[in-house]
Amino acid sequence: MALAKRKGIFAPTAEIYGGAAGLYDYGHIGAAIKRKFESVWIAYFVERMENYHMIDGSTVLPEKPLVASGHAALFNDILVGCSKCNTYFRADVLLKDSGIDVSEGASAAELDEAISRNKVICPKCKGSFGKARAFNMMFDLYLGPERNEKAYLRPETAQSVYLNFFREFSISKKKLPLGLAIVGKAYRNEISPRQGLYRLRELTQAELQIFFDPENWTLGLDGMRDMKLNVAMYANGGKQENISIKDMIERYGIPQFYAFHMGLINTFYTDVIGINSERIRFYEKGGNEKAFYNKLHMDIEVDVESWGGFKEVGGLHYRTDYDLKAHSKGSGQDLSVIVGDKRLVPNVLELSFGVDRNVWMMIDCLYEKTEARSILKLPKFLAPIIAGIFPLQHEEALIHKARELYLSLKPILNVEFDMSGSIGRRYARMDEVGTPFCITVDYDTIDKDSDRYDTVTLRNMEDKSQTRIKISDIAAVLLQASRFDPSKFSGISNYVPYADDD
Repeated sequence: MALAKRKGIFAPTAEIYGGAAGLYDYGHIGAAIKRKFESVWIAYFVERMENYHMIDGSTVLPEKPLVASGHAALFNDILVGCSKCNTYFRADVLLKDSGIDVSEGASAAELDEAISRNKVICPKCKGSFGKARAFNMMFDLYLGPERNEKAYLRPETAQSVYLNFFREFSISKKKLPLGLAIVGKAYRNEISPRQGLYRLRELTQAELQIFFDPENWTLGLDGMRDMKLNVAMYANGGKQENISIKDMIERYGIPQFYAFHMGLINTFYTDVIGINSERIRFYEKGGNEKAFYNKLHMDIEVDVESWGGFKEVGGLHYRTDYDLKAHSKGSGQDLSVIVGDKRLVPNVLELSFGVDRNVWMMIDCLYEKTEARSILKLPKFLAPIIAGIFPLQHEEALIHKARELYLSLKPILNVEFDMSGSIGRRYARMDEVGTPFCITVDYDTIDKDSDRYDTVTLRNMEDKSQTRIKISDIAAVLLQASRFDPSKFSGISNYVPYADDD
């Protein structure tokens, strides 16, 4: 958090007024990292897939869709309040913080019993707790001058997709699978926001809903069968194991389409983002921890030191046909479709990622601090600044040439000009925010008699190596480095969108 505030990554909203729990503003460095992550996510999961599309939806939803989806009645956490200081806590988190393991799906009565049995007291004032109760986390509001039409800020982006499915299906290829994705805001009135960007009241989600026929979805696994994943399966008591996709399918009966997306996600984190594979796992939820509409529910977890271990950064959910059937019933509109000679209500596979959580996770996992220096080892295409441009000394001719180079690159690349302090300090500032290159204009650059005239020093952040490069070549080098190309990553080139593509 200190690094984030010091470097303009993020900070509490309204910090000059003391901040507000669960609300954060991104500074210019953090906003750039966030935008880059969103763009890479879209390119990797959506844009290269046939019949997958980005849409956008209103963040305000009328009440009826959220009644039909179950959110109005069931989008609850269990809270418990201190009888002495009136501080409220999420009951399961309170118990876990006290060293007492409870299920996320535990009822209010079960949580009351655990609090009483373990004699848990308020960590703030040592008071006792009243009865636990369900608390709906949606923010409600009213539309119109008479305030007589109830609405909510959307609690997830997924509902906007389901409400637009039939239209999108009708105006596109009328084929399945159909992928619809949204990257946007969702709102949850969290009882006790904590751990920085982990639990927020206003958050950004990147969600992909894939509508498909479960009897007719062919996905090749040729490049993935031997890929090993860290999984904690419910049938194995939640014990973590490292297992190949092939063995996982055979041992646990994981559907092939589901296993394919586990491999897709694993490759995204290991090969694209650069997270050590030992820090990533798929944790299956079962029993009362699993959402009632999910046939298969995996949390995507990363071992994040500042969060105290493995925590959820995303999810892979096989939601069956629950969502479209619920909205068919609630709206009175038939959302079944005809594909070929078959009428069906499509099933849904959901890939859901918390963008804010992933930003925090990357900073935690990719930040390295040694006695010599501190660096944020983001992939180059995620770097908030692709290059820093420096004059070697504070001399007018060097400054003029460096500014000229900076102004020529700025319209096409996110570069930064810096002449403050020593060259070493400037390198250090760039290292700490993940800038992969530093370009130094020195005396040879401006000396027409030198064989290095019109060249500059290009420093690589990772190994501090320095090479000489022509000024005319710089734009091409930086553009290539900053470009994300999903085709470069292994195990994902054999995507077959349709079993029978006519």
